[in-house]
This record gives sequence, structure tokens and C-alpha cells, in this order.
Amino acid sequence: MTAIKGAATELGTERIRKLLVQYAVPAIIAMTASSLYNMVDSIFIGHGVGPLAISGLALTFPLMNLAAAFGSLVGAGAATLISMRLGQKDYQAAQLILGNVLVLNLIIGIAFGVVALIFLDPILYFFGASDATIGYARDYMKIILLGNVVTHMYLGLNNVLRASGHPRKSMYATINTVIINAILDPLFIFGFGWGIEGAAIATILAQVISLVWQFQLLSNKEELLHFRRGIYGLKRKIVGNIFAIGMSPFLMNVAACFIVILINKGLKEYGGDLNIGAYGIVNRLAFFFVMVVMGINQGMQPIAGYNFGARQFDRVQQVLRLTIVGAVCVTTGGFLLGELAPRLAVSAFTTDPELIRLSAEGMRIVFICFPIIGFQMVVTNFFQSIGMAGTAIFLSLTRQLLFLLPGLIFLPPLFDAYTQWDGSWGVWCAMPLSDLLASVTAAFMLAYQFRKFRRKYGAPAPQLDNSLK
Repeated sequence: MTAIKGAATELGTERIRKLLVQYAVPAIIAMTASSLYNMVDSIFIGHGVGPLAISGLALTFPLMNLAAAFGSLVGAGAATLISMRLGQKDYQAAQLILGNVLVLNLIIGIAFGVVALIFLDPILYFFGASDATIGYARDYMKIILLGNVVTHMYLGLNNVLRASGHPRKSMYATINTVIINAILDPLFIFGFGWGIEGAAIATILAQVISLVWQFQLLSNKEELLHFRRGIYGLKRKIVGNIFAIGMSPFLMNVAACFIVILINKGLKEYGGDLNIGAYGIVNRLAFFFVMVVMGINQGMQPIAGYNFGARQFDRVQQVLRLTIVGAVCVTTGGFLLGELAPRLAVSAFTTDPELIRLSAEGMRIVFICFPIIGFQMVVTNFFQSIGMAGTAIFLSLTRQLLFLLPGLIFLPPLFDAYTQWDGSWGVWCAMPLSDLLASVTAAFMLAYQFRKFRRKYGAPAPQLDNSLK
């Protein structure tokens, strides 16, 4: 047990650079694998089913974002809370959080899957489906929703493993899922002829196998956090704190759901079903770089949370600075790919010439402000990691609601009426414009908060929110 506690307490003593590498590299590998997990489905569906199937898959993104919102509400909130409690040496509270995570994921996962299945067709039509694409979207989502509780459990327990000092085990769970999915996808799609349903079955089956392994790990009584009697009763204070911290990624995913609906509707109105498929491809490629940054953020989260709980403010500032540098380097790589070789990138998903053209044009526009996205993501995650839920929520929503939403409403008709391009270009241009404005807002907010921290506490971090003590 002493060695296991050491895996957590090293967060307050080991060199920050070494810790960030130790925690971020497994998380980056895991998140990269997770993004490849999504890309594999798209690639096999594009080549094995057809270009309209990619459009059908893109129509499921809002519903997937909504499911992810409820998953992150529990998983991200619990991970931050566990890191903070471990930093405070409150191991009993961390154990209770684990039990509450399991029960909350079970309840929310089942409830969301059942409700979404009942109203699946109306939801998909609302998301922008047409008679040509709804069949693909329906066939895929009905399988995914049947396994929704598995997805919630798998992602939630992965957050717990990482926050409790086991980033490598969290990474292995994700990598195993990707490898299993990559093996099963071609077998089910091409070998068994199950089409887009085969891709969905492969996804859920891969998660089931990894979930069984996670349960084995967390059933080990030698682990600092493990399943045992007396931890499964929902505690109002614990649930409230989990939701308070997890509200930032929850609202970000809900906003993303709403935004993707507007994007799909705008692209369908001004460009047709194939434009939705183009967005699906560009979104998958952007998602790859975003997920790498999320991996770096996940590496930062336990370090920042633990040291904030231990009141080691200089270490909190140092990990933030290193995380920003790493994230900006990653998103700059995305910018170079999007501007220099977009056709090469999108050709991995389809051989359809028109879909390749539309996707390459969209990718050049969307990736134009990519270098600064990494900074905005890190700043938002930083405030979440130290329990400043309100600030994190505000920054999470600036891009989607304050900037992107008006852009999606006003730019398409303006482009259609007053430029040589159709309204779909307005949809594409709204995305990098919102990235720029959101990053500027994050920079001002970070500078303001750090000045405030220094004046009030003489250190670059705030006191712990009383509601989270």
C-alpha cells in the first residue's frame, strides 16, 4: 500500500517536467489512439459503404457529443476531485468518489441510451438527416446507444485510473480498445457484410473487453482506490462537487452538440448532403490534434490538481507553462498539415473526387487558426483542474456560444448574398473566426486571474473554493 500511495504523492515532490512527461505521454498515446479509434470507423465506412455513409456518420456527431457531455460530467469532475483529495491525503473521500462514479455512470448511461433510442429518428431528422442519409445514421446509432452504459463506464473508470496515479494503465485500456476495434472493423464490415452496423458493433465490443479489464484492476484490494463495500451509496456533497467541476466539459459538449447541428443544417441547406460528409472528414482530422492536446491536458490535470490541493502554487504555475508550450506545438503541426497537404489527408477517408475536393477546401479554412487553439484549450482545462468551475465554464462556452453561434447564423446568408461563394463558405469561415476570438478571450482571462492571485495571495494560484473543501 505504501508503494501505491507513493504513486500518487510523487505528484507533489517529483520534478514538474518529469511528471508532465510521465503523465502526459501515456495520456497523449491514449488520446491519439482514441482519435484513431474514431478515424478507423470513418475510413472503413467511407471505403466499405460509400460517401453518403460518411455523411450519415457525421449526422451522429451531435448525439455522440451529447452522450459524451454526460460522460464527462461524471468522469472529468470525479478525476479532478480525486486528484485534489489525494493531494490533501484524504484517501477515504477519494474511495467514496470511486463508488459514486460507478453508480452515476450506471444510472446516466442507461437513462440516456433508452431515451435517445425511443426518439432516434426525430432526433436525426432534427440534426439535418435526409431520406438519403438517415438509414446510415440510424443503423449506426441504434447499436451505439444500446451499448451507451458500457461507453460511460469505460470512459469514467479510465479517468479514475489516470487520476489515482496509473496513467499507463489508463493508456493501455484505450490502446487495447483501439486495436480490438481496428481488427473487428474490417471483419464485421467486409467479412460479415454488416456494413455500418458492423462498425458500431466493433466499437461497443472493443469497449466491453477493455471495461472487463478495468474492473479487474479496480477490484484489486492492493490498490489505493478499489471496489469495496460501503462506497456505492450516492453522497449529495460528492455528487454535487463532481457535477460542479464536471459542468465545464459537460456544457462544452452540449454546446458542441448544438453547434454541430447548426453546421450540418447550414451545410445541407447551402451545399447538400455531401458537404456534411466533408465536414465529417475535416472534423475527424481536427479531432486528432484536439485529442492530442486533450492528452497533454490530462497529463497536467492530476499534477495541477494535486499541487493545488497541497498549496504548492509555484508547481501549479510551472506545469501550466509547460503544458501551453506543448499544446501550441501540436496544434501548429495541425495547421501545417491543413494548409500544405489537405488533399492527401482527406484522401484516406474516400476516393470520391467531389468529396475530396469539398473536404480539402473546408480543411484549409478550418485549420487556418489552429496554432492558437492549443493555448485556449489548456487555459480552460487549467481552471477546471484547480476547481475554478465558473471560470472554466465561461471559457468553455466562449467559442461555441459567444462567437461561433452568431457566425453560423449570420455569415452563411451574407456569403450567399454578397460574395462569389455560396453560403457553405460562411459555415466553414465561422469556425476559425471563433477560434481566434476565443483564444484572445482566454489570454485576457488568464492574465487577469494571475494578477488577481498575486495581489491577494502573493502566489500564482487562488485559494480552494470553499464548496470543494
